[in-house]
Amino acid sequence: MLQSDNIVPKEAQALSAPRRALRILQICPTYFPAVRYGGPIRSVHQLSAALVQRGHEVHVFTSSMDGPDNLQVPLDRAVILDGVRVHYFRVPWMRRLCWAPAMQEALQGTVKGFDVVHLHSVFLWPTWAAARAALAAGVPYLISPRGMLGEAVIRGKNRLIKSLWIGMIESRTLRESAGVHVTADLEAQEIAALGLRTSRTICIPNGVNWPEKHAPLASGPFAGICKPYALFLSRIDWKKGLDRLIAAWKWVPDLTLIIAGNDETGYRQKLEEIAAQNAVSERIRFIGAASDEHKWALYENASMFILPSYSENFGNVVAEAMAMGCPVVVTPEVGLADMVRESGAGVVVEGTPRKLASAIRSLQQDSAARRLMGERGRFAVRRHLSWESAAARMESAYADICGKRNANQPTAI
Repeated sequence: MLQSDNIVPKEAQALSAPRRALRILQICPTYFPAVRYGGPIRSVHQLSAALVQRGHEVHVFTSSMDGPDNLQVPLDRAVILDGVRVHYFRVPWMRRLCWAPAMQEALQGTVKGFDVVHLHSVFLWPTWAAARAALAAGVPYLISPRGMLGEAVIRGKNRLIKSLWIGMIESRTLRESAGVHVTADLEAQEIAALGLRTSRTICIPNGVNWPEKHAPLASGPFAGICKPYALFLSRIDWKKGLDRLIAAWKWVPDLTLIIAGNDETGYRQKLEEIAAQNAVSERIRFIGAASDEHKWALYENASMFILPSYSENFGNVVAEAMAMGCPVVVTPEVGLADMVRESGAGVVVEGTPRKLASAIRSLQQDSAARRLMGERGRFAVRRHLSWESAAARMESAYADICGKRNANQPTAI
């Protein structure tokens, strides 16, 4: 485990009483209901909603983008979601950068009224614009890279462009921030390996919500799925390691692999080709995106959940699977790998196809081990990964940042 004086202790005062109410501005390039963009949207919203429950005023500045389309949301006023005030801004063009000029105007007019600004992304225009606006207004800002500053992510796609962006823009944004928020020690190590200067690192894991009741598998859109099956549930993206998981399946007989998730980049076609090359197409099913209503039954009925990512700063889906008592198989590059290993909730294994296959087959053949891992995972999530705890610790980090800001201001005479 990474040790640093700059990292907030994981359990320190997690459920302490709220401090004074803060006005918090979250900057997230995309937001609900554009869930196609993956875990960060859910994490930012759950954190924001939990902070509202603790008495804080939370605003979100975001875009109205939803893939090639736009959300049907008001642009002239805030939308209230679970107490969070969400302000949507149109992206007229340069959608890959999420360029929203109206957001910049709003930042210039309002950012001075907030106690702290929290940025949730890198390599996108809203992060740069909000950092510059906060700095000009003298308001401290915290930045959460959300897993985008890992070497594998940078190397895997648009490496030259990302390297130039880091050198020209992101290095300054990180250097001038009041802190960098990571969700796991692994993410902090990846940022340090890039040699980027930061004022401090604050490690606070995401939380997870799970339903007490949910729709059963037999009554939903996935009623035709037959057990036993192993489950992958996440975006269909190269960094999730599906290429090596599918290649491993030729050594995993008598088990269907269910792949659930939206495919925004057309990567599924390549995966189907890999499946055909390995003669496993008949035992692999792509079922599309799983809604919040029906994904819980997929977790609950799976023999195991597998996330073989090349880079994953946290792994919200791993925490969800654990919450539902499903044993997990993850690669060391998944942020939650340490918790999986230490809690005994599953198996951490290298991502080569043969090693993945060996771990999966061993687990499939030992039903008692699967049951025990499932119970251990359920206990670990309930003990360590509540959103109440995450919000309390983030509140403490915000208050500390604001306190340092006030201490540095001259005393009025």
